[in-house]
Formats: sequence, structure tokens, C-alpha cells
Amino acid sequence: MDRAYQRTRILTNHLILNSPAQTDCLTSNECLSYSPPELSEKYAFDVSEMRRLMDGHDVEERDRLFGLIIQSKLFNPRVRGGKVFVSPDYNQSMEQQREMTWKRIEYLLERGVFGGWMTGKGEEVEMKRFACFEVLGLFDHSISIKLGVHFFLWGGAIQFFGTKHHHDKWLRDTENYLIKGCFSMTELGHGSNVRGIETVTTYDSNTGEFIINTPCESAQKYWIGGAAKHATHTIVFSQLNINGTNEGVHALIAQIRDADGNVCPNIRIADCGHKIGLNGVDNGRIWFDNVRVPRENLLNSVADVSPDGKYLSAIKDPDQRFAAFLSPLTAGRVNIAVNAVYQSKVGLAIAIRYALTRRAFSLKANEPEVLLLDYPSHQRRLLPLLAKIYAMSFGANYLKMLYVRRTPQSNKTIHVVSSSFKATCTWSNMQIIQECREACGGQGLKTENRVGHLKAEHDVQSTFEGDNNILMQQVSKALFAEYVAAQKRNKVFKGLGLEHMNKPCPVIPSQLTSTTLRCSQFQMDALCLRERELLNRFVADVSQCLARGESKEHAFNTNYQLAEDLGKAFSDRAIFQTFVEAEATLAAGSLKDVLGMVRSLYALTCLEDVTYLRYGYLSVDNATAVRREITKLCSELRPHALALVSSFGIPDAFLSPIAFNWIDANSWSSVQH
Repeated sequence: MDRAYQRTRILTNHLILNSPAQTDCLTSNECLSYSPPELSEKYAFDVSEMRRLMDGHDVEERDRLFGLIIQSKLFNPRVRGGKVFVSPDYNQSMEQQREMTWKRIEYLLERGVFGGWMTGKGEEVEMKRFACFEVLGLFDHSISIKLGVHFFLWGGAIQFFGTKHHHDKWLRDTENYLIKGCFSMTELGHGSNVRGIETVTTYDSNTGEFIINTPCESAQKYWIGGAAKHATHTIVFSQLNINGTNEGVHALIAQIRDADGNVCPNIRIADCGHKIGLNGVDNGRIWFDNVRVPRENLLNSVADVSPDGKYLSAIKDPDQRFAAFLSPLTAGRVNIAVNAVYQSKVGLAIAIRYALTRRAFSLKANEPEVLLLDYPSHQRRLLPLLAKIYAMSFGANYLKMLYVRRTPQSNKTIHVVSSSFKATCTWSNMQIIQECREACGGQGLKTENRVGHLKAEHDVQSTFEGDNNILMQQVSKALFAEYVAAQKRNKVFKGLGLEHMNKPCPVIPSQLTSTTLRCSQFQMDALCLRERELLNRFVADVSQCLARGESKEHAFNTNYQLAEDLGKAFSDRAIFQTFVEAEATLAAGSLKDVLGMVRSLYALTCLEDVTYLRYGYLSVDNATAVRREITKLCSELRPHALALVSSFGIPDAFLSPIAFNWIDANSWSSVQH
């Protein structure tokens, strides 16, 4: 109370200076000057070692690509406050932004950045490709999405759905951009419900051709990245109707433009128009008016049609066939989840560096103003988010390895984990960027300072390639299926990290001490307890609905809130598990000590989730103890804040002026320059 009183009195004196005596006491203060945080903040651990742990792979390749971007005028370099920064010029028109995105892709193509992306094989090639996407996403979301559509969606569909003759014909030309691909799945009337798309394809056995048709306006292909301007070919998803029987959703290759950029006959293309972000991507709408394509353009690894018009598939179950056609979306979700983590790193690096140099208010008369990050409230705003992004970095690395080491047996796990992490990482990215924007005050509104604009650029991540709410419900349905299958087989849980369900239920102590709260085993137990109890509750509630004769779909819809709580619990536990595994690779020392504090801060932030009180997993007293410990951890991590964001390995040029000498960057001389 004394401190609050003192601060109130100081603020009052600042604001009410109406008597001559008070005015006489005023003396001019020295002008503020910028002092780099590196002069006062000490590194207690090796930031390059921490960076290698966080990036996980291809550090040298990342740095090479950073250098290629910084040295080219195509990436809009500009000097502010004595430093060079690169980022797109968002003041350009939509058409100009699209043209610059394409010129940057051409620049990277000429320098061999995409070599082996489609024709190379093996874990090393795929991980290098992920690393390049992460770097390019740090510069601009539009370029990473434009490349993602071409390589992961168009190219991935040919790799996954096609057979050898498709690979031989299309993949090298895709890698060299002799073909520019796009991916026509979503429609005006159907987004997440791919099974309900209305585009129809029939087969003409007389000519050996498929005929693709848009039967109504709601069937127009919508939000197709690359379609409005640059794409020459597309993967078309449609209902395949053979001899009057709908065989479900299948994929074909169709040409939509010739080599000169002219739209092909019987195809109509319109622009989706200006968006709140991602205006460097030319999203378009496509109508097919009885477009004929050769029979060999059917991507036939899952199903085929013989020359005389017979439908052939080794997968007899339509549900399994449909699931096989969604596999390219997994790569997209992995990319989106990882990209979201790296965008959060940009926001946190900028906001925390600014908070280490920007001051506000003195606690006592004639004392210097206080650094923003020395206020407990500012620490509480940013440092738990920093811990969260450390955890999600390890989660993202795990997800990438899970994907590149995929087998037919692991496809279900990849789908569940990628859906869960995509939703969690993109929602967190929006939360983190907004908090960073507010933590930067008015400077956060300036486009050149990046933080505010990042939110508009990445807002789409919550809904494209799977609406987050629907993805979380899919996760819960998968967990439900695992639970029911284990009960029917009368066997232990195996897979999806549910092995903890085979052990006795953890018990949270009635009184939580600081030592207990910082114990990794307690943290894991608390996260497993929530997941376990929510899964038991979800299964019980859905089973009650089924026992009353309700359909499974209605039962899941009725319990959607519980499903979302369960999906979040699964994600938090799975991400924490990857953190613990990463920490275990370190030898004892200062780096492991600091990372242990970060891990504790992440875990306790998860324990602050409302579900712990809602379902009674924590008492009010224990919830208060968690909150108190978070505040202590923030204070203890404050001296390491600069080292922790420096460990992101993001070059200065990819941050913004307020992360460095924001006084010089806003000086009159900078205006004249």
C-alpha cells in the first residue's frame, strides 16, 4: 500500500503543477538517450547453443538464406536508426505486392534455393525445406504461403496421390517453376466440409477424357492461392461420377492457363480481391465449364478408372478412401504450426527488446524512470508468452520429425498431432502478437515496427487448412476412438501419448509448495491428470447420449465444449512432453538451469487454465499458489530475457526499429533523409 501511495502522489505531482512554488521547483531533465540492452544485460548461457536446440536443424542453411534476403534490393531494405531492416512494403497496392512476391520467388529460384524440393528424397531434404520456409516466413507470410501452395499442396498432391508417370511428368517442372501449380479444393459453399464439395467430374470412355464441371455458383472454387494471376495448372478436387455412381472426392490435374498466361478455354477465373492481410498472394475463384482432361491426369495412387470406364480401387471402404485424399493437408498444417511459432518469436523479440530500453515513470523523485521490463506487470505480460513459445518450438520440432519419418502406421498420429498443434500454435500466435502490440504502446501501431501488422497477416491461420475449432473436435473424436478401442480390446493404451492412462491416476497435493510446483514430474502429472479426467468425462457424456439413442454425430455436437477442453489438454500435455525431452538432452549447467525455469513457467501457465478450477483439479488455494509462483519465475527470468530472445537467432534486419535505437529512428534527421 505504501508503494501504491507513493506512486499515486508522484503521478499527482506530475499532473497538478498549478502553484508558483511547485513551478519554481521544476528543473529540466536531461534528454533521453538510447542505451543498447547488451551493455547492461549479461548472458548467463551460450545463446548459440540455445539457438541450435530451438531451431533443431539446418542452422547454417537458415543463415545462408537470411544472407541472400538481406543482400538483395528486392526485399525492400531500408535504413532506420543506423540499421538496415527488410520487410515488404505494405503501402504498395495489391497488384504491386503480388508482383514483388513473384519477383522474390524468381530471385530465390535463380540462386538454387528450391533445388531438390520436389525431386530429392529423404529426411535431410525435407528438413532443409522446412528450414527455408521458416526463414522466408519471417520475412513475409505471402511468400511462404505462395511457395507452400506450389510445393506442399500442388506438388505434395502429385507426390502423394500420383504414381510414377505423374512424378516423372510433373515434379521436376514443378521444382523449376516451368509449371506454376495451385490447389483447388475449397469452394464458395464448402470449406472445412470437403466431402460436401459440389464440383462434378464424369468420364467419357469414347475419348478417354474426364469432364470437369461447376454445376452451380456455390461450387465455384474459392480462395485458391495463385489462381488469380500466376498459376498455370491446378489440382481439382471433385465428386467423381462413374456410370451414374458417385465414387466420392477424387483429384485430377487440369491446366488453367497457357504458357503466355492466357486463361484456357472453358475456364473462368476471377480475383478474390483485397484482404486484411496476405495481399502478396493472388487468391482466385475458378469455374469449370465442361473442361476435358486426359484420363492419365487422374491422380491414381488411391483409385483409378480403366480406359473403358470401370472404377478401380484397392481401398473398398469409401471413408478410408476419402481419408487418403486429405493427406497433403497434413504437410500444410505442419508448416502453418511452425510458421506461427516463428512469427511469435518476431513479436516477442521486438517487444522484449523495446521493453529493455523504453522507460516510464520514476518510483521516487529525482530517480531515473523505470525500464518497462522491470515492472512486474510487464514481466507478467510477456515472459509467460516467451516460455510458451519456447515450449511450442520444441513441439514444432517434434511435429516436423514425426512428419518426415512418416509411415502408413503413423498417419493417424500425424493427423491428430498436426491438427492439435496447428490450432494451438496459431491461436497462441494471435494472442502473443496482440499482447506484444499492446506492450509496445503507440509504436506497436506503426507498420514499420511489424508487430501490429503481423496480426493482420497471420489472422487467416486460424481458419485455413482446417478451422481450429473443427480441428480440436477432430482431435477429441480421435481420443474418444482410442479410448473405446482400448476398452473393447481390454488392452492398455498405446499411442498418441496416452500411455499415462495405464498408470494410477495422479494426485495433486492439498498444499503446493514452490519446490513441488517447479518439479517436472509434478508438472507432467498435473497436465496428464487434466487430460485423463477430461477424456473420461468426454467418453462418459458421449456414451450417455448414445445410450439414449442419439446419433454419434449429435452426441459429439452436444459435447463440443468438453471436446475443445479435451483437445487443449491433449495439446498442452503433448507440447510439454517435447519440452521435457529437449531439456533432457542437455548436460548440467547454466543453460539447463535457465531452460528449467522456462519449462516451469510454461507448465504453470498451463495450470492457470480455467479448466483446472472449472473441473476441480486445483483448489482455490492451490490456484493462488500457482499464480504466486508464476510471478516469482517471471522475476527470476527477467535477467535472462535478452539472452532468451537473442537465442531465437533472428537477424536484426528481420526485426524492427523499436527493437534497437528507436530514438535515432524517429529523429528529425531521419525524416529529412
